[in-house]
Amino acid sequence: MEEFQASKPIYMQIVDKICQQIVRGDIKSGEKLPSVREMAIQSGVNPNTIQRTYSELERMEIVETRRGQGTFVTEANDRIVELKVKLQRDLIKGFVNNMIDLGFSKEEMLSGLKKYVEEEEI
Repeated sequence: MEEFQASKPIYMQIVDKICQQIVRGDIKSGEKLPSVREMAIQSGVNPNTIQRTYSELERMEIVETRRGQGTFVTEANDRIVELKVKLQRDLIKGFVNNMIDLGFSKEEMLSGLKKYVEEEEI
């Protein structure tokens, strides 16, 4: 059973989780996703929520539904690369906005990030 945030619709939180799994390679290109019913049980949500999740992923062209076979991750690697870049930009945007809110300059952000990456040996 998953914990969900109240600030964002559950189906979008599941969309985000699946997108992250695809970008990380936990779910491979061309791989079949669990059925709506299976995913609903795994996630502890109503099957309608998962149906909405899969519909959103299909609208984003991340998955495709094959009638009678199920829902599969796209084999269009350019779509997955675009998704990875989008997730990266979203994270960077959030980081930068938080740093601006705290009063950091562009130079302070860059030097702080560089120092952090070097010290943590990422």
